[in-house]
Amino acid sequence: MAEIVRGGVVEKKVMLAIDESEYSHYALVWALDNLKESLTNSPLVIFMAQPPTKSTYTFAASLGSARLYCPVSATPDFVTSVKEKQKKLTLALLEKAKEICASRGVNAETVTEVGHPTTAICDAVEKLNIKLLILGEHVLGKIERAFLGSVSSYCVQNAKCPVLVVKKP
Repeated sequence: MAEIVRGGVVEKKVMLAIDESEYSHYALVWALDNLKESLTNSPLVIFMAQPPTKSTYTFAASLGSARLYCPVSATPDFVTSVKEKQKKLTLALLEKAKEICASRGVNAETVTEVGHPTTAICDAVEKLNIKLLILGEHVLGKIERAFLGSVSSYCVQNAKCPVLVVKKP
């Protein structure tokens, strides 16, 4: 599935994982500019993870000069609405990325999965038998990186293929 033979040449699937950030956009444009020959001869998959929807949300309510933070269970209608909006946003971003590829002569397919980006990306790499993963690197401070972790760092350590991390200058 991952290797397609066209005219005696073996093509290998390349996946570019994106999100809504400027770093992902930069990585997409960089890959199209610098790897165009490879990408026009190989299937390109643009992937985006949809974050899982929480069933509990925290709302701030003012109480004089103090604030009260209260976790509230969301109604099923609210959760469904949030899921639909996330899916619409994800599909719109994927479609925009596909248009950028098409404008540069690269045919791309789009894939999305629900889940945390780290595991969703690595799972998609295995499921789609990807041969090269491309990511943009977010600039996180040391404290943010310690608490949040880094998607690119996780993928470099856990993806079952080579990973190219594109840094924005």
